[in-house]
Amino acid sequence: MAKKSENSAGGTVTIQYYRSSIGYSQKQKDIVRSLGITKLNQTVTRPDSPATRGIVNKVPHLLRIVD
Repeated sequence: MAKKSENSAGGTVTIQYYRSSIGYSQKQKDIVRSLGITKLNQTVTRPDSPATRGIVNKVPHLLRIVD
């Protein structure tokens, strides 16, 4: 089975870090760090792909997708 192609239109998604990760596991803190987020209420723009949305869905209590 062929791998589906990524979004070739170059769509992006903006992710906001809106709740502190204090008191959560190190794995969840690492997920936030892997997106390049270092400060609370910081927003970053990443490519809109299933992988990026999956990362955000791992910690929905810490991150939100901003339109």
